[in-house]
Amino acid sequence: MSALDGRVVVVTGAARGQGAAEAEALARAGATVWATDLREAEVRETAERLRGAGLDVHARELDVADEASWSHVRDELSDQGRPVWGLVNNAGIPMPGRIGQVEADAFRRVVDVNALGPLLGMQALVPLMSEGGSIVNVGSLAALVGHHSIAYAASKWALRGISRTAAVEYGPRGIRVNLIHPGFIDTEINAAAPPEFLRIARDMSPMGRPGTAEEVAPLVTFLISPDSSYVTGAEVAIDGGSSAPGGTKPVYDALGPVPDA
Repeated sequence: MSALDGRVVVVTGAARGQGAAEAEALARAGATVWATDLREAEVRETAERLRGAGLDVHARELDVADEASWSHVRDELSDQGRPVWGLVNNAGIPMPGRIGQVEADAFRRVVDVNALGPLLGMQALVPLMSEGGSIVNVGSLAALVGHHSIAYAASKWALRGISRTAAVEYGPRGIRVNLIHPGFIDTEINAAAPPEFLRIARDMSPMGRPGTAEEVAPLVTFLISPDSSYVTGAEVAIDGGSSAPGGTKPVYDALGPVPDA
């Protein structure tokens, strides 16, 4: 038996890309996954595809920035009488715009989805969670460095504070909260970026390539599972080493290959 057999895990932003990969990995580990997304038709297609592979995945529409939407999901889960084991706050939206360009309404929307959304999710579902349960919030490399998209960076930096505080507050209840920071991941959104952006993002990684959603999903599964039972309040970068140089990678590149000892 898997450590997650039959345990209910809610994944937000699960219609495609990284969220869909996380939902699939958790279901393959035995979880009963509630795949949620604002794009209801797409998340239902994803759930149907995964059920066709014999996985226990159920789709629900969810606007993570809306309290009433979270209440609907919470009430439906509560009516089923099964405790929630895990929550993956994966939903997020990008927003280009530097400091002098970003508009107030756009800034608020990004923060509502990327920072307020995970907070609302925890408020809604933690009362249904049993001791040992786990929450994984999905941050970003943009939360570890200065980033050109001010709204996105601000929202992900805010999520760091929310996650740390939640780990402290929920610890006595036996509920863990951890945060992961994906770097440049090869998803549909990123693939549509300008070629020069893609080249620079690739060059930032010591591994010289983008990551894949399938490489992020096992980390999420580990942190949701009881295998990580003493891990809480942690932040894990999964970025191919992009955050390791602290902005000095061009210096390493200029120095050339590491000489043999």
